[in-house]
Amino acid sequence: MSTYPVDSGSDPRAPWAVLTQACRQVGLDPAGAALVRLVNNAVFRLVRHRVMVRVTLIEGLAHRAHTAVSAGRMLAAHGIPAVRPLLGISNPVHLDRHAVSFWKEVVDTGATPTAVQLGDLLTRLHNLRTAGLGLPSWNPIAELRSRITATHGWDRGDVDFLWRRCEAVESALAALDYPLPAGVIHGDAHLGNMITTPAGPVLCDLDTVCVGPREWDLVPLAVSQLRFGRAVDVHRQLVDAYGVDITTWPGFPVLRELRELKLAAVGLPIAYLNPAVGAELRLRLRSLRAAHTTARWTPYQ
Repeated sequence: MSTYPVDSGSDPRAPWAVLTQACRQVGLDPAGAALVRLVNNAVFRLVRHRVMVRVTLIEGLAHRAHTAVSAGRMLAAHGIPAVRPLLGISNPVHLDRHAVSFWKEVVDTGATPTAVQLGDLLTRLHNLRTAGLGLPSWNPIAELRSRITATHGWDRGDVDFLWRRCEAVESALAALDYPLPAGVIHGDAHLGNMITTPAGPVLCDLDTVCVGPREWDLVPLAVSQLRFGRAVDVHRQLVDAYGVDITTWPGFPVLRELRELKLAAVGLPIAYLNPAVGAELRLRLRSLRAAHTTARWTPYQ
């Protein structure tokens, strides 16, 4: 069996404590803050300031807070619709193993973003010149390993399986010949990472913005259609809007497995907090182990 470090766990109250300390450090009031999401990050809304706060949960991914803030500033400078980091304060700030970033809250109309809108935003994003932007290079395996390392007491057999699949996918990635030129990519381009505002949709969750293969931004909706069985064929809508069908490329199965490994591993650090996440994670791991590519998954709740 491979050897690797495994995080022993953390106090589920920790994100709230980190939020309080970080807000005090930058002069914001956390009173009445609401927890909006707890998956990749703990995301809070500061009701007294109309500010969103993101607390990283995995020590190995704390650097992504800096990536997100830098990307937000860069996208603002180039007129790409996206959430904007809060200015005039230290942003992000570090507290112990966590990084905390602050964002201007946008008005969410509640309308569901469409794949056509995502295709339009990706086209604009991918057309940016990469020179001089200072963005990191795409490194999905390092991110995936950080997630696997952050498991909280999960079955060692499952963790070792994920570790071995990481190694196999890493080798397969090195052999791919990408048909599209590299460019600025979002890195996690799905409908949940868009917000519909009165002025139109904006990109959010900028932690993974980098320079990498444009093909990667086309994979999430394709995998979503295959795994989650959406009633509306969002992948076909993206194909029509963007002009490329990633599923016809011979390299797609490699990127599909990479995406599915991430979709499983994202549940590892929080499965101990939420029984529903744990049950879904077990289902995903069973289907990956059995190479059951048609098994339906349910979004983590």
